[in-house]
Amino acid sequence: MQSEGSDGSLWYVYVLQLSDGSLYAGIAKSLESRMRDHREGTGSKCVRSKRPFKLVWHYSVLGRSPALKIEAWIKKQPRVAKVEFLSKHGVRLEEK
Repeated sequence: MQSEGSDGSLWYVYVLQLSDGSLYAGIAKSLESRMRDHREGTGSKCVRSKRPFKLVWHYSVLGRSPALKIEAWIKKQPRVAKVEFLSKHGVRLEEK
């Protein structure tokens, strides 16, 4: 997926379901490295305080700018819309 303003590098947009059932959206250049950061508690404060978490969805795009735009869109959505979005992508969330 090539976008205007893309730097040509692969970036990931991801959604985590946290231990309290909340959803967290983020971006990463390396998904594996970012998940390790979250597991070790060196990622975001929000995730650190609500571990364990589960990676429920991820998507790759070319460039940081498009990844940021998708992340911002997800974060702006109310929970109901996030759950519907994830459901449309085949994600079944754990009930908390």
